[in-house]
Amino acid sequence: MTVRGAGPSGEDALIARYFKPLATDPGAFGLLDDAAILKPSRDDLVLKTDAIVEGVHFLSDDPPETVARKALRRNLSDLVAKGATPAGFLLTLALRGADEAWLAPFARGLGEDAGQYGCPLLGGETVSTPGPIMVSISAFGHVPPGSMVHRSGARPGDRIAVTGTIGDAALGLDIIRGGAAASVLADNAGAKAVRDHASAAIDVSDGLAGDLAKLCAASGVSAAIDIASIPLSTPAAAVLARGAVGIEALISGGDDYEILCAIPESRFDAFAGAAALAGVAVSSIGTVISGASEPKFLDAQGRNVPLAHLAYSHF
Repeated sequence: MTVRGAGPSGEDALIARYFKPLATDPGAFGLLDDAAILKPSRDDLVLKTDAIVEGVHFLSDDPPETVARKALRRNLSDLVAKGATPAGFLLTLALRGADEAWLAPFARGLGEDAGQYGCPLLGGETVSTPGPIMVSISAFGHVPPGSMVHRSGARPGDRIAVTGTIGDAALGLDIIRGGAAASVLADNAGAKAVRDHASAAIDVSDGLAGDLAKLCAASGVSAAIDIASIPLSTPAAAVLARGAVGIEALISGGDDYEILCAIPESRFDAFAGAAALAGVAVSSIGTVISGASEPKFLDAQGRNVPLAHLAYSHF
């Protein structure tokens, strides 16, 4: 892990102070080498990389520890959606300067999550930039051979299930921006439940509606979703009930980092039971149906609710 444009002493001090304590895996060599080693095993290795950019994925005045947690957890949620157990991660940071007031809480938040989820830092890179801060993480996980859960396994008749609640991130951003809502107001056991029972899965990062469409397209199917069954937090439900936001904003806003999956009907009770033992709340929100049309979102009367936007898009 190196710092471009800094002298050796500055580089060593920055790494030793903020990131060496996070490199607890022996294969990281205390971040003293230019590469790391993941010990081989009989498991398949699952690879995932994701980046967050200041002004796009987080605000300039967001607490640094929450920026770190978001950067790591968005990768970990993808690993869980594949049924994978975390093994470690690489970190790339683009910073405007070595600001101790920002780096200390960032490293603290990153280290706490790395320890909690069993995903140690293995190495990385730190570079300077005149532009916005960028945090990129490449995470590694492992699954028993041939058991990774794909997007493409959903079959007609499968139940559509989602963990946690949907729309809180979109609601929070609306509040921060002073929108209408402001006046009204991401473990291993979970990964095993997905791996053992899901026919297809995806993490909800760009919005439930859009990520469901991606899963259906990969599987060559469609879906019928009961809007009333989509789990919402108490604040989100209250804001929706008062008309401050519409359901489209909550299911297309993204950044929920919950798991959306298709479960064969015969396995649903076992899946729900395994998720409960892992402390993960799951909700059945619809059914996989045949066809190539976009998923349907149905109101209490069974009428299709058209959505102008399915997901957040960078471009």
